[in-house]
Amino acid sequence: MKQEADLDTTVRMRIRSLRKARGWSLDTLAERAFMSPSNLSRIETGARTLSLHQLTALARALNISLDQLTESEDDADVVIRPQQDKHRGLTTWLLTRADSPGHTVAKMRITDESLEPASTHLGVHPGRDWFTVLSGTVTLLLGARAIRVETGDAAEFSTMTPHAIKAHGGPAEILCILDREGQHSHLDPAK
Repeated sequence: MKQEADLDTTVRMRIRSLRKARGWSLDTLAERAFMSPSNLSRIETGARTLSLHQLTALARALNISLDQLTESEDDADVVIRPQQDKHRGLTTWLLTRADSPGHTVAKMRITDESLEPASTHLGVHPGRDWFTVLSGTVTLLLGARAIRVETGDAAEFSTMTPHAIKAHGGPAEILCILDREGQHSHLDPAK
């Protein structure tokens, strides 16, 4: 029962906050949702029970989905507890959920400094990779080039060019953003 009451309060707060964020008066939103301003005021303040019909009209008027308007506030959706994945001189912490659509954000600690051709696999995959160096220095092997990237620097490159990232002069940490192809290529432990 408390969870339903909390969601009811949250939905009312969202309606009011979204209206104000758009700079709309009660009259403006009420007109867009085909209801009276006094009815909308009672909905926002909790003096009127919410109906599915009203929620649907308000979501449409605010140009959001009904799901967005009524999604629960679950703290599990906010905090990500990264898991370490150690392999190939690399420790990886995923900072986005595995089932998140779009890009993956990961922090990597690179300890492998070997630049021997036999020990360096230069991979290719469709898309682009981006990373910034949080600490240390890395060498970005990009085709025949070896590019040093220092703390605070960032790199972005086409991943159709054979590439690999190695630590230089000691361990280094990077924060990277990978598309689906990059995630599969760089974060799959079997690779």
